[in-house]
Amino acid sequence: MNKKIIAGALTILTVASTGIVASSTSASTITKGTLTVGLEGTYAPFSYRKDGKLTGYEVDVATDVAKKLKLKPKFVQTKWDSLIAGLGSNRYDVVFNNVGITKERKEHYLFSTPYLYSKTVLIEKSDDNMTSLKDIKGKSFAQSTTSNYGKLAKDNGAKIVAVPGMVEAMSLIESGRADGELNDKGAFAMWQKENPDAKVKAVDLSAKEAPAVPAAPLLNKKNVKLQKQINKALKELKADGTLKKLSEEYFNADLTKK
Repeated sequence: MNKKIIAGALTILTVASTGIVASSTSASTITKGTLTVGLEGTYAPFSYRKDGKLTGYEVDVATDVAKKLKLKPKFVQTKWDSLIAGLGSNRYDVVFNNVGITKERKEHYLFSTPYLYSKTVLIEKSDDNMTSLKDIKGKSFAQSTTSNYGKLAKDNGAKIVAVPGMVEAMSLIESGRADGELNDKGAFAMWQKENPDAKVKAVDLSAKEAPAVPAAPLLNKKNVKLQKQINKALKELKADGTLKKLSEEYFNADLTKK
């Protein structure tokens, strides 16, 4: 046998035995054996802390996805306005944070399979009478400027008061420093449950003006391999009823379908 062929074969065997060549089925993650997930951690019931422990619908979904990929989940909390940008700087592999699928985001990032369909509500003080998007023109709305809700409010003529998240927005509405906010129906229900004496209400806009928006894991544009693996994992979790069960646990409704 040719000596060059023998040397080449020995090199391949050595590399394979030492684990230098990654398995074709292994996930493409920034840390071997770990799925690093970016999220807010202050956005109940999606991700939040209860008795000091990180929990929530998306925490559980991401954890189950990681198990399917045979990876250990690691969560990195970041404020919304810098959350998506963290993908570009390799702070995490994927974002699970009720990120709505939009044309603009698809130009720069990859979306995996949707796992939730969010419903939009208009939040205001109890004695106010805004009932539709046409009523918010000229009103001050406390919004995260890079969120779907912030864009929707701006597109309908609201004056945007920039806030990092829902907690700050609700504080501005309660104190009268903002007229309202557009946000997720489930998130408001959770907030209201924890603040039962707050004089605020929510008007559901999802029936006509703001149809349910699909939310999905968001990945770096170059991470096609991991996208496909997450797609497969979510498909299995939907098929075995896990996604529906978690949705009913955290939202008291099945929001995994339109």
